[in-house]
Amino acid sequence: MTDQRESIRSNAKYLRNVRPVDPDEICEYVEGNPHPAVVRQHLREDAADLGLIERDDGTFVPVDDDPVGPRRGPVERFPAEYEDRLEDLLVDRYGPNWEDGASGDLLRSTVRRFKADYLDGRAVEYDDDVAAGYAIYHLPGYYAAIQYALDDLAERGLLDRTLRVLDVGAGVGGPALGLCDYLPDDALLEYHAVEPSAAADVLEELLAETGRNVHTTIHRATAEEFDPSDAISGDGDGFDPTTPDDGFDLVLACNVLSELEEPAAVARSLLETLAPDGTLLAMAPADKNTSVQLREVERELEGERLWERSAVDFDETDDESPRRYRRGEVTVYGPSVRLWPGETPSDRGWSFDVRPDLAVPSVQRRLDEAAPSDDDEHAPGEFVNVDVQFSYSQLRLDGRRRIDMALGTNECAQMAEMERHVTERIDLIAAKLSRSLSDDGTAGRGSGRSNPLFKISDGSEDTDHYAVVTRETALNRPLLEADYGDVCSFENVLALWNDDEGAYNLVVDGETIVDRIA
Repeated sequence: MTDQRESIRSNAKYLRNVRPVDPDEICEYVEGNPHPAVVRQHLREDAADLGLIERDDGTFVPVDDDPVGPRRGPVERFPAEYEDRLEDLLVDRYGPNWEDGASGDLLRSTVRRFKADYLDGRAVEYDDDVAAGYAIYHLPGYYAAIQYALDDLAERGLLDRTLRVLDVGAGVGGPALGLCDYLPDDALLEYHAVEPSAAADVLEELLAETGRNVHTTIHRATAEEFDPSDAISGDGDGFDPTTPDDGFDLVLACNVLSELEEPAAVARSLLETLAPDGTLLAMAPADKNTSVQLREVERELEGERLWERSAVDFDETDDESPRRYRRGEVTVYGPSVRLWPGETPSDRGWSFDVRPDLAVPSVQRRLDEAAPSDDDEHAPGEFVNVDVQFSYSQLRLDGRRRIDMALGTNECAQMAEMERHVTERIDLIAAKLSRSLSDDGTAGRGSGRSNPLFKISDGSEDTDHYAVVTRETALNRPLLEADYGDVCSFENVLALWNDDEGAYNLVVDGETIVDRIA
C-alpha cells in the first residue's frame, strides 16, 4: 500500500505541471490499477503536501499563487449550515425539544454560570454542557470577529491561498469557521486545532461542514502540552525547527491567553512555530481586563529576538552539523502602531474594535424565548449575543508593520511629551484605536448628547489619549469616518488634561482639520 501511495504521489507531482490531475488517469499508471476512488482518496489525504486543490469535476490542480483578497462588506449572520449542524448536535444530546424542560433549564443555567465565572475571573471548565452552551452563545460572534482581524493581513497581500494554520485553544470553532469562510473556494487550508476539552467534540462536528479543500486535524492537548512536531508540515515529516522555511503561516490564539497561567510564555512558544513570513493573531474579548492583558503580552514580547543561530550547535565547515535558525525580532504588525522610532507605548492599552451586530441566530432565539415565565432571573434577550466586539494583536518576525511610518519632532507633537503641550493647539499624527466611546456614536451634532470620543495612539504614550469631537465640520469629519486602526493627521487640535479620567483629551473643534493618511 505504501508503494502504491508513493506511486500515486509521484504521478501527481509530474502531472500537476502538465494538466489537471485526474484520478481516472492516474489509476492506469499505478501498479495494480487501483480504483479511481482509491486514488482520489489518497490525493485528498496528500493534497496539502502536494499543493493541490480538488475541483468540482473531481480533478486536482495546483493552488493559485495570488494572495487572498480582503472581505467586502460586513459579516451579517452566522451561516445556516453551521447553525443546522449545531442544532443537530443539540438534538442528539438533549432531544428534539432541547430548549424546553430540564435540558433547556440546564443550558440556560450553564450559560449563566460560565458568564458569571468569566466576569469574576474564575476559570471555566468545559464539560459537554458548557461546550454546548458556549457554542450557542459565543460561536457566532467569534465567527465574525476573526474575519475582521484577517482583513488587516489580506489588505496587504499577506494571506496566501496555501495556508498552514495552527489554532491553539480552538474551542468550539468560531475562529476556525470564520477563517474557512474567509478563504475563497480555490484556497488550500491545512488546519491544526489544539483543544483538550469537550469543546473539541463540537469543533469536530462543525468542521465537517467546511469545504473539500480544508484539511483538518484536532490535537486534544493543552496549549502548554502541545508539541508542534505533532503537526504535519509541508514536507510531510512534521514541524522541523531546524528548517528555516518550515512553520505555520498563521497561528491563532483566540480567547485563550487570558485563561493561561503564563500567557506570555505560551505566546512566545507559538511565535517560535511561525514561518518566516507568518503571523501570530491573538484575540480577546473587549472587556477591560482581557483586553489590557492582551496588550501587556504584546508589549512584553515586542523586541525579543527569537531563533538566533547558535554557534555552539552550528559548524559552517561541517555539513552534518545541526543547524538552528531564529526567525527574527518580534514586531507588532497591528492594529496598534509604532509611529516614532525607538518608542513603545506604556499606557493601559485598552483598545478594541466594534462591528455591526449579527442577525439573531435561531438557536439563541429558541433558548431565550423558551425560558419559563416564572424564571425571575430571565430578561428578554438574556441568551441573545450578537455583539461583535473584540481586541486583537498581530505579531510577526519579519519586521513588517501594517502602518510603517517614522515621525520626527519637526513634523508634529509626540504623545510622550504631551504634558508640555497642555492648553496649546498642536499638530499630531495618530491612529484611531476605537469606535466612539461616548453613549451614542452619532452624537455631537447639535443633539445635546455626548460628544464622539475616540482612543488614539502614536505608539509613544505613557498615558491614555482621546480625541473628542466638540464640533463636527467637513474638515474634521474624516476622524468620524476613519476605520479602526487608520492613521489620521490632526491640525490645530487643542491639548487638554482630563483630571477626572487621568488622561489627555485632544479637542477636535471648528478650528481643527483632520485627514486620513493612506
